Amino acid sequence: MKKIKIAFFDSKPYDIESFNELNTKYNFEIKYFKFHLTPDNIMLAQGYDVVLVFVNDTINADMISKLGEYGVKLIALRSSGFNNVDLKAALNNIRVVRVPAYSPHAIAEHTVALMLTLNRKVHRAYYRTRDSNFALSGLLGFDMYGKKAGVIGAGRIGKTLVKILSGFGMEVMVYDKFKDEEFAQATGCKYVSLNDLFINSDIISLNCPLTKDTEYLINADSISMMKKGVMLVNTGRGKLIKTSDLVEGLKSGQIGSAGLDVYEEENQFFFEDLSDRILSDDVLARLLSFNNVIITSHQGFFTREALYNIAETSLKNIDEYFSGRKLENEVCYKCQN
Repeated sequence: MKKIKIAFFDSKPYDIESFNELNTKYNFEIKYFKFHLTPDNIMLAQGYDVVLVFVNDTINADMISKLGEYGVKLIALRSSGFNNVDLKAALNNIRVVRVPAYSPHAIAEHTVALMLTLNRKVHRAYYRTRDSNFALSGLLGFDMYGKKAGVIGAGRIGKTLVKILSGFGMEVMVYDKFKDEEFAQATGCKYVSLNDLFINSDIISLNCPLTKDTEYLINADSISMMKKGVMLVNTGRGKLIKTSDLVEGLKSGQIGSAGLDVYEEENQFFFEDLSDRILSDDVLARLLSFNNVIITSHQGFFTREALYNIAETSLKNIDEYFSGRKLENEVCYKCQN
């Protein structure tokens, strides 16, 4: 029987380890490429049945056409988000699958880590004490107990976050197009309008997908509605925030602090070691200059459990396609519109 051939793009050592371990069950032929899939290197997909890609591999209509010509039958995403693939172009051409829930706990817990670090200035205290500076001035935080948290997006990650914040004794407000009143009753959270969430929250967390409706959800207008000094945390997608407006909000003090695990133009930088270069993105450099901003490099998903689940689900998705079974995790244009 002919082996299924997989072109694995944007591979890192931790990816290779987890996929090789779990591939012993399937025995697929996997070729690992270190770089992103781009129009300039798409010819590398020739002769492969599957391209396996991550969040910063952008696959547009022209690339989908090329992949079809090369005989690629399946685009397998190692992520829950799928905004990086032109689904309309893929319709009736190449099928697309994803990993919808590799670890909601990993991302929710990282969200809380950013909140606690920003609030209690742990990042600043760390560097101070290493210089034998044990002064407390400038490190004042606040009790999270009794404060109001706004969670935008109540999918698996958002709901996990709601449970954690409720455990802190916070009053949790949720905005989502689809209300789950049973969940609200069980956790004590309250579904509110987006405007109410902006106006009343002390901390706002973005846990929604990037769609036409949510692109630049956080902008100058929405920021102006927020409480002065609000904390904003984004572990969703970079383009949920208009970064230039975020910078202005930070400069004016309207936004008191920001924790970002994603960035609008991250595909040029995140997951790579650029420490020996000059940072070419002026906006990112400006964000990094604020002592009330923490940026992590899209590591919210990065736990052992999540890596295992990503590999397991990705390989299962591929096996379902080539075994002729129903694709449980298919993403299609018609389903999204």
